[in-house]
Amino acid sequence: MNLKTEYMGLKLKNPLVASASPLMRNVDTVRKMEDMGIAAVVMESLFEEQIIHEQHELDHFLTHGAESYAEAVSYFPEPESYEMGPEEYLRHLESLKAAVDIPVIGSLNGVSPGGWMDYAKKMQDAGVDALELNAYYIATDMDKTSREIEDNYVGVLKTVKSEVKIPVAMKLSPFFTSTAAMAKRLDDEGADGLVLFNRFYQPDIDLENLDVYPNLVLSTSESMRLPMRWIAILYGKIKASLAATSGIHTAEDVLKMLMVGSDVTMICATLLKHGVERIQDILTDLVKWMEEHEYESVAQMKGSMSYKSVAEPAAYARANYMKVIKSYM
Repeated sequence: MNLKTEYMGLKLKNPLVASASPLMRNVDTVRKMEDMGIAAVVMESLFEEQIIHEQHELDHFLTHGAESYAEAVSYFPEPESYEMGPEEYLRHLESLKAAVDIPVIGSLNGVSPGGWMDYAKKMQDAGVDALELNAYYIATDMDKTSREIEDNYVGVLKTVKSEVKIPVAMKLSPFFTSTAAMAKRLDDEGADGLVLFNRFYQPDIDLENLDVYPNLVLSTSESMRLPMRWIAILYGKIKASLAATSGIHTAEDVLKMLMVGSDVTMICATLLKHGVERIQDILTDLVKWMEEHEYESVAQMKGSMSYKSVAEPAAYARANYMKVIKSYM
């Protein structure tokens, strides 16, 4: 069975990519993913706040009180908020690249212009095969227009593209006023790939302590319907590669995403739930289904159920709303 696919110019042995998660912190775990058959991995994100935090800390402890006593310049604080600092992150990337033969994709998380984006070049120097820009942004400023927010995304992409020669993907939110127009704009600005969609984790409220706190709820297969719809709509209309993420847990989920036009499918929650052995199970089930339905390759099915290929494209648009309501009745 030919499971080969191509993502942002990277030749992959199959369409399964492990998306950014804490699993990437352990080199042996990533080696095991490779043994189980994963085609590529995305390193967990290096956050804009991490870089700025370290820069401020370094500046403070190199200058504050330095004239009072010489020992002050040798004091460095222990990290308080992050698993690893930026320099440690880069060293870890180098270790991952040395440990596995599959592509390793770096990830930068941030949305404001600034010096933190220099780390795109540093990741390239560390040996990553591509870069994913994870633009996680909650628009809370009532005076900031949608165009200004979109300009931030484009500005980050253009700056990073000017710094590196490796492929760059944008991981997007589903909350743009016009998702299709935003995808086209990023495509026109040179994005090598679009990852749909960033799954915003929502906070919860502790009623006993009256506190707002983070509460991670892992995705289910139902979460894949939103990216599936938009990949189906975008397939064949933009040059950038399309990566599906959110809610991909089974071989059936992978098959659906490939049929609407995904070049790769990114998995995370199912690995956290079931362990990295889940990779092998998904690939086995994928091959079994393709054999039973007489498919010879991933390329043969890709895009076969996209907006431009199905007999009733309105199923992906507004007309589907009325049918859904009626079907429930």
